[in-house]
Amino acid sequence: MTPTNSRRIAVVGATSSGKTTLAREIAHRFGVPHVELDALRYRQGWVETSEEVFRGAVTECVGEDQWVIDGNYEDVRDLIWLRTQLLVWIDFPLYVTLGRLLRRTFSRLFGNEEFAGGNREQMGRVFGKQSILIWAIRSHRRRRRQYEELLVHPRYAHLKVVRLRSPSAVRDWLADLPGPKKGTGPG
Repeated sequence: MTPTNSRRIAVVGATSSGKTTLAREIAHRFGVPHVELDALRYRQGWVETSEEVFRGAVTECVGEDQWVIDGNYEDVRDLIWLRTQLLVWIDFPLYVTLGRLLRRTFSRLFGNEEFAGGNREQMGRVFGKQSILIWAIRSHRRRRRQYEELLVHPRYAHLKVVRLRSPSAVRDWLADLPGPKKGTGPG
């Protein structure tokens, strides 16, 4: 299924599955805004926005007619999924996402790369009590089960769902999408 008739698209999946990269590409191809939930949630210094501010920002974004949103935040899922027309679920095996997460994390850590609200990777977030690596391992199976349960719930029966289980499935699906609209650029 391609999103040619869908103008409100959510991209979900495990940490480091490529949600933001895929969402940016879809938004670019259709000339619609891309919203990265991490950038709405975190301010510089890894300061989380308040629940009220976060929900308000997401409410504003989903109130628009066209968008591609990426992220897995349970506290705003209801706002997003109820307005979403097409849900793209990147559902790679743990070994794939873990390998990607290690490469991405160390690249960011040693390259001092900025992301998500001007933040930089920190050694404590990699190896400390709130290790993203441990969180990714612990949350992988739980999130998969949760999505499988949610997607059969009548509340979300309106969703068209594309479940992509490998990097090659993502490439094949993208290959079926039309190219970018003239005069648009990524992000």
